[in-house]
Amino acid sequence: MSSRQRRFEVDDHESYGRPARRTRPRTKQRPNYTDATTAVVVTRDRGRYTCRVEAGAVTTGDAGTAADAGARQVLAMRARTLGRTSVIVGDRVRLVGDVSGDPGTLARIVEVEERATVLRRTADDDDPIERPIVANADQLVIVTALADPPPRPRLIDRCLVAAYDADVEPLLCLTKADLASPDDLLDIYRPLGVHSVVTRHDEELGDLVRERLAGRVSVLVGHSGVGKSTLVNTLIPDAHRATGEVSDVTGRGRHTSTQAVMLPLPFGGWIVDTPGIRSFGLAHVDPHRLIGAFGDLDDVAEECPRGCTHQRTEPECALDDAVAEGRLDAARVESYRRLLDSRELRAGD
Repeated sequence: MSSRQRRFEVDDHESYGRPARRTRPRTKQRPNYTDATTAVVVTRDRGRYTCRVEAGAVTTGDAGTAADAGARQVLAMRARTLGRTSVIVGDRVRLVGDVSGDPGTLARIVEVEERATVLRRTADDDDPIERPIVANADQLVIVTALADPPPRPRLIDRCLVAAYDADVEPLLCLTKADLASPDDLLDIYRPLGVHSVVTRHDEELGDLVRERLAGRVSVLVGHSGVGKSTLVNTLIPDAHRATGEVSDVTGRGRHTSTQAVMLPLPFGGWIVDTPGIRSFGLAHVDPHRLIGAFGDLDDVAEECPRGCTHQRTEPECALDDAVAEGRLDAARVESYRRLLDSRELRAGD
């Protein structure tokens, strides 16, 4: 046998059973993850996701199927099968692999359950890229200091717009009431029907705060130095969230939280501490949909001419007629229009 024939037989033998590229048969069958462990994403950092597996979760492994005795945190990565599916804090996911939570272990996120809500923002109003903050939240807690640093009503307005757009109920939390009165700020938002709580440094946290948070998934937003992390540490003593002071030069708070972190509340529910924000872009919000968050205004707006934006400059807006006739409260219409002003209509809308 010639050397060429021997070389052909060796090569043919080594490649036996190895189909050429792109000749593997495709199948519509997908992996079955019915035995996967359900968890909640509580934080993420550079491609790694910390997921909380609740007590009693059923897990599978080499030892078979067993019920877990207590809650634990599991480090995980996204599976390739997720493709472009994003994973954010608050997502309910399904895990496979090592879900023991032991040091050095890594599970895989193979499924992301459908989200009830998604709270988003953009860097500014001209930024086309949406930045999802938290999934499955049902309450946005807008934390604002009454002094040191002073309140920023325009930022509050923008947070309210994002909450209404995401179908998330807003809650205004005014801190440092021992330094300034909350009355003026409360008067601004009272016509919108926004619920509020007030806290002081020199008093214990009131029961009303816990009542508003109990049994809900609440996201804390606000610029640095307003007391978000202090509030979390008060509600969850072992949270140990870093706190900072306000700069004497700029009057702004220093960033202490760098990642959104979701924590279980001892009295039921969850709270999400987010990094301090300088701005809250609303490029993702369609201003025409904003009125849908106000049922009484939306009903009257059906009388508006086609294409009405409901702004102050509209000559035939039915909201103005309803105010003149006493069917709508003038302060509420003005407050709604102030929210519209915080998200200017784009050219061509």
